[in-house]
Amino acid sequence: MTATELWLVRHGESVANVAATRAEREGLEVIPIDLRDADVPLSEAGREQASALADWMVRAGQGIDAFYASPYLRARETLSIALGGGTDRALIVDERLRDRELGILDLLTRSGVARRHPEEAQRRRHLGKYYHRPAGGESWADVALRLRSFLGDLAETDHARVMIVAHDAVVMLILSLLLPLDEPALLEFAASHTVLNASVTHLVRAGDGWSLEQFSDVSHLAAEGAPVTVHPGSPDVEPE
Repeated sequence: MTATELWLVRHGESVANVAATRAEREGLEVIPIDLRDADVPLSEAGREQASALADWMVRAGQGIDAFYASPYLRARETLSIALGGGTDRALIVDERLRDRELGILDLLTRSGVARRHPEEAQRRRHLGKYYHRPAGGESWADVALRLRSFLGDLAETDHARVMIVAHDAVVMLILSLLLPLDEPALLEFAASHTVLNASVTHLVRAGDGWSLEQFSDVSHLAAEGAPVTVHPGSPDVEPE
């Protein structure tokens, strides 16, 4: 791979993050949001976080050669605000960076999955988080496969310092591919680490491998007075 540095950014807080967290806390079965996942915008807090990321870009991001983003609105909004609406560097939207698709579990909370699709909850317990593929959706392994394709294409470019704005699962799985982490190591890492909204994860190429320099850094949010929000991302089926 030509790239020597990668900055992995999770999108700012979205209105679906807020709705999902509230639904989980209130014990609802369905997340009350009438939007498809690709069209979910940032919340007001998410826009503040993206603005704080813009200030980080002024200080630390001037040497970035190319910006890649998920096609989902919340990621594109985050990058657009962070760039101030324009850049003379490469800006590429790539569908392989989209969030994990949950199929029949889409918009369901954990209690909703347990009550409406107990067979999926049982399959999740049997297969584990990495290999469980909900009907009509994707497993983490499926997402990793499309990210392998993306990273392979990135290796064919002349972009040395790259920023990717996407989703928590995408950040975790790119880490697993580059460090690399096998299934047990990835799940252990993910269990104790959260990819925060508008956080920056920094990897540097070291010889034939990669080193993790920063994970889920949000110091730029505190520096600019933007809120730090904790949302674990798409609800998943956890073992009981």
